[in-house]
Amino acid sequence: MFRRNLPVILLLNVLGIALFLSYYLPANHGFWAPIDTSVFFYFNRHLATNETFLHFVAVTNNRAFDVCSLLAMGLLYFSYFIKEDRTGRRRMIIIGVVMLLTAVVLNQLGHQLPVAHKSPSLSFPHVNRVSELTGIPTKDSSGDSFPGDHGMMLMVFTVFMLRYLGKRAFAIAVLITVLFSMPRLMIGAHWFTDIMVGSLSVVLVGASWWLMTPASDFLVNWLDKKLPKKALK
Repeated sequence: MFRRNLPVILLLNVLGIALFLSYYLPANHGFWAPIDTSVFFYFNRHLATNETFLHFVAVTNNRAFDVCSLLAMGLLYFSYFIKEDRTGRRRMIIIGVVMLLTAVVLNQLGHQLPVAHKSPSLSFPHVNRVSELTGIPTKDSSGDSFPGDHGMMLMVFTVFMLRYLGKRAFAIAVLITVLFSMPRLMIGAHWFTDIMVGSLSVVLVGASWWLMTPASDFLVNWLDKKLPKKALK
């Protein structure tokens, strides 16, 4: 498996590293800076002119709404889980545990990257802040938004779907990732590059070595042997 996948792993690593360096090395982040600024101000000006959009963004960035993204991922996973026998269901529970551990580890590694900045809502003066315009408690800012935690968790889920459940699950997971990453961009809690450079580069590099080698299967099989049989049936 490792030898067969090595060329793809190396390609994904090159892409991930090149993506990050294209942002990190140029002065003022090169061509990414105007993209970030344009995306932020496109949505930010609509917050003051479209009340429906304003409240939609406020609600979808409330902490309680994060349950909806978890529900969407859970329903997709459950649709495959329910089709399995006892042995298959036990394995899927263990894969879920490994997926969660992977997301936590990659997120921590991502925050070791030599980039730290405030969200766009805190970087420009006199911008529209959703919490101020609506009074609704919502996540409209971050003191350290790179890489995007929420986006990375969604991406980790997506690559696990591809690795263990196939292309159809992957396609649905991509849609879930896009839908539930957008609110953070629309409200200004993240720059476009927090997700499309920060989160994506970490997942391209880290997940390729983890999922395209025997590493993840080794942990799944090890947990299968160590965890009580009756507890996960």
